[in-house]
Amino acid sequence: MTSAASRPRREGLSEAATHRLSLLLRSLGVLEAEGVDTISSPGLAQRLGVNAAQIRKDLAHLGEFGVRGVGYHVADLRARLGAILGLDRVRVVVIVGAGHLGQALADSKNFNGESFRVDALFDVDGRKVGGRSRTGVPIRHTGTLRASVEELGAEIGVLAVPPESAEAAARALAEAGVRGILNFAPATVGPFAGTTVKNVDLTLSLETLAIQLTPAAT
Repeated sequence: MTSAASRPRREGLSEAATHRLSLLLRSLGVLEAEGVDTISSPGLAQRLGVNAAQIRKDLAHLGEFGVRGVGYHVADLRARLGAILGLDRVRVVVIVGAGHLGQALADSKNFNGESFRVDALFDVDGRKVGGRSRTGVPIRHTGTLRASVEELGAEIGVLAVPPESAEAAARALAEAGVRGILNFAPATVGPFAGTTVKNVDLTLSLETLAIQLTPAAT
């Protein structure tokens, strides 16, 4: 490995590679907090549960990193990788659905950190509109979604609504101008032109897990 300036080359990254790099970035943050200065690819591999060759391959797709015989400088790799992946700045998130799940997500540290910040929840329930989540995220009426997305500069919308409301809520977010939608409703939505959709079906994941736990018939 030789040290050199990296060039952003995210084109062609598979979803699996993107997932591994996101986990790598998270691990680098932990290492930096622990005061670790340098780490080898085998050391990273052990933390991530993948082989060292895979880590080197994923990083090579983005540029040149590390120093032969030394390894990777943790702070430098974290900063460069975050910049290339677009996770070096805060992106504003809005959540449609202010029920238990929506408010839990709004208050989650995972949704409010170095790369993301939830600025508003939206709901049609007048009993909730005008209130706030436990950590103070304001709840607005869904009818103000378009104006609010523009006002807040929101790039990502999260769906935490019943399945029968998912498609309409997703379309409203796309038409309001968000660039990405993370859907937690148990219903597939999209696609929408100009908006990337990620469907996260928790029920399906539970069912898949249950199937894997069930002994095979003999």
